[in-house]
Amino acid sequence: MRGFDFEQLRTLVAVVDAGSISAAVSTRFLSQSSLSEQLRKLEEAAGGQLLVRSKMGVQTTAVGERMVDHARKILALADAAWRDMHGIPLEGELNLGISDYFRPSHLMGLLNRIAQQHPGLRIRTQVGKSDEVMAAHRNGALDLAIVMRIVGSAPGTPSDVRVLRTERLIWVMANGQKMACEQKPIELALLPETCSLHRLVRQQLDTHRRPHVIAHIASGVAGLQAAVGAGLGIGCLNASALIEPGMVEVPKGFLPALPDAEFVLLETKQSDSKASLRLQSIAEVIAATLAV
Repeated sequence: MRGFDFEQLRTLVAVVDAGSISAAVSTRFLSQSSLSEQLRKLEEAAGGQLLVRSKMGVQTTAVGERMVDHARKILALADAAWRDMHGIPLEGELNLGISDYFRPSHLMGLLNRIAQQHPGLRIRTQVGKSDEVMAAHRNGALDLAIVMRIVGSAPGTPSDVRVLRTERLIWVMANGQKMACEQKPIELALLPETCSLHRLVRQQLDTHRRPHVIAHIASGVAGLQAAVGAGLGIGCLNASALIEPGMVEVPKGFLPALPDAEFVLLETKQSDSKASLRLQSIAEVIAATLAV
């Protein structure tokens, strides 16, 4: 009988989402050689080359693009069928909060994945500062929340949260901008003082006795990215937020080292067992999507 192996389809999607075979190992819990073998067999079944591999990772061929699209639909339908047969409701409403440090392109993919696996689910999203998202979650306005916190210093978040991914915090500046000498105050572009990265940056500079002034305050991350790219000041961002073409990382050694940041998932306990199962299912989708 003609058809495709589900595990091979899952491997293809995982490799494409991760960007390389080696990066997909941790999400598929298989060796790199096993993943390669699954892809080889899937290419035989598909009748054409699906991926082009290089030192930079993998790129899909035209055939591969079509196969990935089919794979996502097949896997989403299979997951939806499994949840339906096990009494996990596919419909309902989800209130999801997300830190605005979360990369927009990642958000689009995440919402698409949730919608595919939970057809009929109405999703409401609140994007804002992590402190605001955490407050909304504590007040019961959000079912799930993705927030960013500084590793090793995260007052206000529970200790048993699920860590989704860890990223470097980096100093960023406009492309072509020159660093001032140590005697001159560093001009900063930051979010308001309520932002934990604002407080971290100033604390680090004070600790290392680096004079600084706040040259620009932005109300959100998009405004901060634009301000840094325009040369209004040096900022601090998580690595995946370095998306503006006019921004570059400050060369190492000019400014104090920064700790890492991590995105964590805040979950809400549901009294209704079916609603709780659905929420757990969505949490697993989020964790699997952001692990790559």
